[in-house]
Amino acid sequence: MYSSVRERLIHLHHCRGAGWKTIHRLLEIDPTFSSVFTLPSSALRTRLPLSSQQYTQFFQDLHSPHIESMIKTYKDKNIHVITIFDSDYPPLLKHIYEPPWVLYAKGNIRLLSSFKMISIVGTRHPTKEGIQSLRQLVPPLVANDWVIVSGLAIGIDTLAHEMAIENGGHTIAIIAGGFEHIYPRQNKRLADQLMGGHLILSEHPPHVRPQKWHFPLRNRIISGISLGTIVVQAKERSGSLITALLALEQGREVFAVPGPIFLEQSKGPNMLIQQGAKLVHSANDIFEEFSYI
Repeated sequence: MYSSVRERLIHLHHCRGAGWKTIHRLLEIDPTFSSVFTLPSSALRTRLPLSSQQYTQFFQDLHSPHIESMIKTYKDKNIHVITIFDSDYPPLLKHIYEPPWVLYAKGNIRLLSSFKMISIVGTRHPTKEGIQSLRQLVPPLVANDWVIVSGLAIGIDTLAHEMAIENGGHTIAIIAGGFEHIYPRQNKRLADQLMGGHLILSEHPPHVRPQKWHFPLRNRIISGISLGTIVVQAKERSGSLITALLALEQGREVFAVPGPIFLEQSKGPNMLIQQGAKLVHSANDIFEEFSYI
């Protein structure tokens, strides 16, 4: 059926029920994954942490010719499939907790070889001060060859992507769900633009619709692929704060733009600064932390 470990992994990654832990268990059973496709259902069933319903779906997909034919269409659609075994897998990402087994990329995959990646995240409802902060940070960052990483969300994420493009830089969007279901829909045009000279990256096959639980998982990739994360306006409880905390867990730098104490959007960055994040007044504050590059 397949001639390599990576091809078998890509097929497994399309199987319903094959989450991170299931694939890890299969890798323990057989580092080549080859026996997974030949074991009788009863023998495989006892070795996997799946419910009866999940296992039924998993085994059906494991032997589905439809999945095999679907994967073959990706090349014609300019979809690059990168497994954790491949040399072009982002090196920093390999060292996070539960790194994605497979990444799906569309656009300029050479951007993944850039060491100078920095993520910018923030509120979906930025104030004029938040927008002005981005205007002070993004141009000098891209002028110094930093690739801007964000999550394609409305607000700060969108503005970070757009400003990177406007200033002649490069940007990577990490999305929840697959390429065929861009979320939010109003960013479809921006997504199409990124799939040209920039890059969109997902850990989900193209046909997968985004689910609520995909977003916090997506955040670990945003922080994990980057040397540092900048938070520009965020509430105390928000996806942006989750990304910053994940960055800390991953041993990455965390930067925060301070704001007025009466603004809800300032509470997140101000709290991060209290907890030790570096206060950012200008891009030079960021460059200082990476003087070794």
